[in-house]
Amino acid sequence: MTVSSPRKPAWLKVRFPAGPGFARIDRMHREQGLHSVCRSAACPNQGECWSSGTATFMILGDRCSRDCAFCNVAHGPAAVPDPAEPQAVAAAVAELGLRHAVITSVTRDDLADGGAGHFAAVTTAIRAAAPDCRVELLIPDLGGDHAALHAILTACPDVLGHNLETVPRLYPAARSGADYRRSLALLAAARELAPEIPTKSGLMLGLGEEAAELLAVFADLRSAGVAMLTLGQYLQPTRAHLPVVRYLPPEEFADLRAKALSMGFAQVAAGPLVRSSYHAAELYEEPVHAQS
Repeated sequence: MTVSSPRKPAWLKVRFPAGPGFARIDRMHREQGLHSVCRSAACPNQGECWSSGTATFMILGDRCSRDCAFCNVAHGPAAVPDPAEPQAVAAAVAELGLRHAVITSVTRDDLADGGAGHFAAVTTAIRAAAPDCRVELLIPDLGGDHAALHAILTACPDVLGHNLETVPRLYPAARSGADYRRSLALLAAARELAPEIPTKSGLMLGLGEEAAELLAVFADLRSAGVAMLTLGQYLQPTRAHLPVVRYLPPEEFADLRAKALSMGFAQVAAGPLVRSSYHAAELYEEPVHAQS
């Protein structure tokens, strides 16, 4: 039996994608055979971001080896990684003139390194094709393989992100194939292996988490050295996915942002429509708040 979410409030209404910038990026994805998490994950900001000429590229195919109950990305057997994809993504980044490219992927538990080599290759290709563009990576947990993580970090991304997504209590329902402590350890390892590369994580709210649980996750992330945090509203992609328990009003997001900054995060983006890559360039360029 499926469960519906409560009616969406007015602050979650977004415009339908349109405009020349949107059309240009959409055409490039189709012509180059590229994937975008903007579309695959049904991101509510697709119209705004694509119309302003920014996008998040999704590598390693469009099918995930896991089937998280909150995620709209398709799951199932995936194809062998395309060796031409790094150059194709780099060419798209260069042609679009991006100043800050975000690269993410489906989870690939079927690959020995979880796709780490492919992330490194894409980063290196972008550096060569668009040297003035920053590269932000949003990686899966790599099965907790820190050697694979090291391979990614040697390519020197400007930001290394991995999302915890929700509080530990809700992992069995929302992220059955993931492990909270494993993800946290990956973020801590990234900070230890490459302290010069800022780490970033994100949480989706409205799944039934309690305020105290959120603050405990904030503390865990700070202990792992994470500097950048995004907080956004979970939206139920289809009736087959987990329902929304509660829609948080904008003022509650503002309060959580203030609490996170007071705990020492350098930069925090929080709001109903915030996603990991939403205004990623602007978040990176924000004045750095003092860290404790």
